[in-house]
Amino acid sequence: MSIVQREPVAKDPTNAETKWVYLFDEVDQAEAKVGGEWDKVRALLGGKGANLAEMTRIGVPVPPGFTVTTEACNAYLAAGEEFPAGLWEQEIAALRKVEEVTGKKFGDPGNPLLVSCRSGAKFSMPGMMDTVLNIGLNAETVEGLIRNTNDPRFAYDSFRRLIQMFGSVVMGVPDEPFEHVIEQYRRQRGVTNDADLTAEDWEAMTIEFKKIIWRFTGQEFPSDPIEQLKLATEAVFKSWNGRRARDYRNAANIAHDLGTAVNIVTMVFGNMGNDCATGVAMSRNATTGEKTLEGDYLVNAQGEDVVAGIRITDPIEKMAEVMPEAYAEFDAIARRLEGHYRNMQDMEFTVEHGKLWMLQTRDGKRTAQAAVRIAVDMADEGIISKAEAVRRVTAEQIDFFLHPQFSVSAKKEAKESGRLLATGLNVSPGAAVGVVAFDADLAEKWAKEEGKKVIMVRPETKPDDVHGMLAAQGILTSRGGRTSHAALVARQFGKPAVVGVLALEIDMINRVMRVGDLEVKEGEFIAIDGTIGEVFIGQMDTNVPEFSDPYLIKLLSWADEFRTLGVWANADYPHDARRAREYGAQGIGLCRTEHMFFEAERLPIVQKMIMTDSPTERREALEALLPFQREDFKGLFRAMDSYPVIIRLIDPPLHEFLPGHDELAEEIADHKIRLSKAGTLQEINDLLRKLEEEERILARVESIRESNPMLGTRGVRLGIIMPELTQMQVRAIFEAACEVAKEGVDVHPEVMIPLTSHVNELNVQQEALLKIAQEVMTEQRCKVDYKFGTMIEIPRAALTADEIAEKAQFFSFGTNDLTQTVYGISRDDAESGFLIEYLERGILPENPFASIDEKGVGKIMQMAVELGRGTRPDLEVGICGEHGGDPKSIALCHKLGLNYVSCSPFRVPVARLAAAHAALNGKS
Repeated sequence: MSIVQREPVAKDPTNAETKWVYLFDEVDQAEAKVGGEWDKVRALLGGKGANLAEMTRIGVPVPPGFTVTTEACNAYLAAGEEFPAGLWEQEIAALRKVEEVTGKKFGDPGNPLLVSCRSGAKFSMPGMMDTVLNIGLNAETVEGLIRNTNDPRFAYDSFRRLIQMFGSVVMGVPDEPFEHVIEQYRRQRGVTNDADLTAEDWEAMTIEFKKIIWRFTGQEFPSDPIEQLKLATEAVFKSWNGRRARDYRNAANIAHDLGTAVNIVTMVFGNMGNDCATGVAMSRNATTGEKTLEGDYLVNAQGEDVVAGIRITDPIEKMAEVMPEAYAEFDAIARRLEGHYRNMQDMEFTVEHGKLWMLQTRDGKRTAQAAVRIAVDMADEGIISKAEAVRRVTAEQIDFFLHPQFSVSAKKEAKESGRLLATGLNVSPGAAVGVVAFDADLAEKWAKEEGKKVIMVRPETKPDDVHGMLAAQGILTSRGGRTSHAALVARQFGKPAVVGVLALEIDMINRVMRVGDLEVKEGEFIAIDGTIGEVFIGQMDTNVPEFSDPYLIKLLSWADEFRTLGVWANADYPHDARRAREYGAQGIGLCRTEHMFFEAERLPIVQKMIMTDSPTERREALEALLPFQREDFKGLFRAMDSYPVIIRLIDPPLHEFLPGHDELAEEIADHKIRLSKAGTLQEINDLLRKLEEEERILARVESIRESNPMLGTRGVRLGIIMPELTQMQVRAIFEAACEVAKEGVDVHPEVMIPLTSHVNELNVQQEALLKIAQEVMTEQRCKVDYKFGTMIEIPRAALTADEIAEKAQFFSFGTNDLTQTVYGISRDDAESGFLIEYLERGILPENPFASIDEKGVGKIMQMAVELGRGTRPDLEVGICGEHGGDPKSIALCHKLGLNYVSCSPFRVPVARLAAAHAALNGKS
């Protein structure tokens, strides 16, 4: 077979001299090109190519091969899917080098070299791009393979795999027609396993597979091995921009401009007999983090048989019994690679006639629980430092520890009532409840367009299913093992998953699944427990798990050693405060006193206080409220013994405590109609009394109604206009503080005045409240450590922070309202309206209510901090609200030199880790 002739030298000398292809033993040249940084080597050669080259360098058995760089991919795509000058010639030259090393010839019927063509981006994207195996086979070389191996079954099995994968990956033929043919042959032979089909079966199928390609594409399967290689290389390049790859990158926050490398690797075969095998394994358990090999393997099979769930796999530990020498070598290599890369490894291997070959290693995907345990264990083993352990665990992984789980009582009831449908492999923990969707498009449609919670159910998932998997609450498959595609993707994105439920029969035609006599139709609810591996019919209650994982507690204690930013919590009730403290909060950064007013026994008193025009009645209502507020604060102070508690005085406008205007008007209209039709004097009198009361309330609502209440009479403005209300609150705070102080509690109340925009507001409000505080402490003969401060949520407050700091002892940024006032938008209206389109079109890079807008809101915060501390150097500054639990916002707060962030109790562990990340990243 003739070698493709080199094209004329390109006019661009830089492009002509570009090295596009690196043999696995040329990793030193790749390092030299990028300045020796391994991260840049991975960017150039892709993770798979870089690791194959590195394994080759350290003496791990890797089949000979070469890598076409990510730069080549980007150049190909940028040129309108044309190879850049010199690339193809370099690929052919590298192929000839592989021929020299292996002693085989590509396309030679006498001793054919076969290769695989695999993708490999910088960051691992399991199954998202394309792979083609057994390239080089055709009608002539398959005969040579038979002569050399004396195994026609193996040869034709390999040939049909090439035709099937090439048809699917390169020529766009659906998988189903090929699988349908294989299923027909299994039925004809009365077997369930592909390994039981004969050479004659596979030979006949190669002919049928070629016909399928012609029927779907109008093109012949290419018999020229060189053409096969070129088209496969292009297919891998093109797969970088495929939908499944883009969806995965969007979900994993991977840049779209990195490109993928192409790895051409000499084929080694696990399907040449019972002394051959193939498998995928992790150096540690990817679900629990336990230090033991975990994975699947198959005797007499090729790699896709394991990962695609086509055959029922065996656990990797069984290999120790069947192939003890190969297993021992693999175990030793796994430990060596883990030590070399200083991380848990996900490895692919093949055993060919007893000889072990490593086909891939990469940092393994793992559950949140495993990520934490592996990081802690590796630090304890001295493989990595504490700081690196903290860096390796993400905020999202910490958050997953606090995801709901099924309650014990709910599971017990479900099992007793016969709702346990089946059990399978517990590959990704957590509880998920949703309606069954049997395909990815429907799962995405129901979740995104109809707001349904969905469990995606498939025989096995494929890379094309990733968009549905991302939209679903959880994943259930009837086939596949612990290293299947479903397991890997579920772990990557924290989706509860149960796979390999062998008892589950999925009828895709009638859209129903069955286990014995039990049946679940598409659209009906199921619940899956990915922690245990159980599947239930119907819905189930969940609860929040205990904060008790010893590895998580240890890791967060290390995080606390590195962070300089305090982590406080938003808590309105003592039970919230106790949970926050259990999770590691060092104070309460926001107690919203108005939430206490909405409780059933208090709301009528609040409404009486609002409705009355009598100063006496208002005072009586406030006196009735005071004991409630005092008891609330006592509970908070006791729960947060020795820690500060910031209590925000009433913030919302008064109309929020009364029935809505439109609701009242409708009730009045309805009662007037009923009055006109009333038949008895009793009915008339009852309706008249109701109307009188409703009209009285409506008149009051109208008297305090405002066109834009969120910028109206609320916060400090309400406190100035109705001073007795905030004076009652301050009295309750200090009476509570003094009482618990006498109990021995170390109490630190901080009173926060909201919505300040001018220092004169504090001059009026704070001075009056300070008098109440001094009065109470005198009455109680008790002194407590306290502060008065304000929320910075109006731009003018930030711009005049130097003046405001003359009165305020602390600032707390109310970043939700500050974002609204900086942008001039209403969050509720924006997030359900124009903001959706702004984000989709990239007008705004991200939702400013999810992460603080550093260039706008962040700049105003920086100004306020600098101005405030210019006046009061020891000014305490923090933020409260949802941004306080967002890792990106926490990093900004660290950068701005804030004292603390305050967030929901359930986000406190996340904030602790994110604050440590911010500190460590600032040092690096």
